[in-house]
Amino acid sequence: MKGGKQDSSEGTQGARGRMTLPLALVALISAFGSSFQYGYNVSVINSPAPYMQDFYNRTYLERTGVPMDRAFQTLLWSLTVSMFPLGGLFGSLLVWPMVNNCGRKGTLLINNLFSIAAAILMGTSELAKTFEVIILSRVLMGIFAGLASNVVPMFLGEMSPKNLRGAVGVVPQLFITIGILAAQILGLHSILGNAQGWPVLLGLTGIPSLMQLLTLPFFPESPRYLLLQKGTEEQARRALQRLRGWQDVDEEIQEMYQEDSSEKEEGQFSVLSLFTFRGLRWQLISIIVMMAGQQLSGVNGVFYYADRIFESAGVHSSSIQYVTVSIGAINVVMTLLAVFIVESLGRRILLLAGFVLCSASCAVLTLALNLQSTVSWMSYLSIVCVIAYIIGHAIGPSPIPAVMITEMFLQSSRPAAFMVGGSVHWLSNFTVGLLFLYMEAGLGPYSFLIFCAICVTTLLYIFFIVPETKNKTFMEINRIMAKRNKVEVQEDKELKDSYALSRQEEKKCLSSSEM
Repeated sequence: MKGGKQDSSEGTQGARGRMTLPLALVALISAFGSSFQYGYNVSVINSPAPYMQDFYNRTYLERTGVPMDRAFQTLLWSLTVSMFPLGGLFGSLLVWPMVNNCGRKGTLLINNLFSIAAAILMGTSELAKTFEVIILSRVLMGIFAGLASNVVPMFLGEMSPKNLRGAVGVVPQLFITIGILAAQILGLHSILGNAQGWPVLLGLTGIPSLMQLLTLPFFPESPRYLLLQKGTEEQARRALQRLRGWQDVDEEIQEMYQEDSSEKEEGQFSVLSLFTFRGLRWQLISIIVMMAGQQLSGVNGVFYYADRIFESAGVHSSSIQYVTVSIGAINVVMTLLAVFIVESLGRRILLLAGFVLCSASCAVLTLALNLQSTVSWMSYLSIVCVIAYIIGHAIGPSPIPAVMITEMFLQSSRPAAFMVGGSVHWLSNFTVGLLFLYMEAGLGPYSFLIFCAICVTTLLYIFFIVPETKNKTFMEINRIMAKRNKVEVQEDKELKDSYALSRQEEKKCLSSSEM
């Protein structure tokens, strides 16, 4: 009787997973070791930029005996900034081959080598008197970030129970915002954002990678990868038992087998087959729209304008860096809020609310920036718009799209989907970085009307097309999207029944042997 009660309670727990210590630790280690560094390297060169440019000049002068031409200096600095998103695109293109051949955990461990190598090169660049290695290191860090931004959400999404998948899936974005904030704080002129400290500031990026390299091997690989791609049920079962905190994981194993049987005809998807397969048409369009909308919605433009908006409101130029830190802190707090509300409110609500807030902020910000020279209080309205925009982006458009890629695709198509989504993310990021200065020079504050239009377009698409995925298994989400794609989901009922029967027989044998 006692054993029967235990089985019953474990079965109930299996239907609704809990946050166990191993799951929490693997989420923190992978997010801190990988996602944190993406955020850190997005903003780490902003504060020490004048000192780094001065180093470029001094090094060139020592080598050639003549000062660096202004146009050449601009070119070098543009390369320093733009090589990061370009490297991110290269990293995204590596996702599909690496996660299929090395596994999710294996890819994260190998990826640390890019970061550690880049950290050593950047940290010793001034000592070696070479600015070229900084540009090379930005490419390496971009490759690292391109892999990390795709593999961490995939890894955590596959390890989490369905009722915690959204919350755990937002953790990588939370650590990206913490990384941005850490770089802003450490980059203060009074800390490391100065002539002596900038090499240390750049070199610190290797520490989280080293920590991940030493600790992540002690945690399990993705159970779905172990079962569906490696075919090792026993390892997958042990991994699930450790992550869930109980022994009876049959329900999840059975769901994985159902997923496997529905995918057998298609096999592993390449990017090309993903684009040509009718059964994934709307999933693919959805991730392209959401990832493009995330980056083209103006988040980089708002951060670019933030400094001058606060200056126009009377904030002294010497205090602007502290205001930037406060904006980074708001970003962290609102993303943390998303972690706690994504499972109760759902993905759709957060995406819709976020894009509504972003589009409204862009529209009002355009008006406020145009009128602030004639109406005194408009500069304060501009500040409110900036804060409202950051709140809106932090609760939905920033964290949710990566969660949706994990949920809308099954095991065989997920790596290719992340490769596509990641490529769109980094290409859009690179495009905004390349074109925004020209937009700002030609259109001024009216640039934000373009961002407003993109937010509204993405909002309408999500409202009419993207389903709610909270608390659903991957197979349940697949059935919802199959109806939209007008295809039938292949399910092997015989496999499901025979698996259930074989597990019952195993349990009977175990109970009779115990007696």
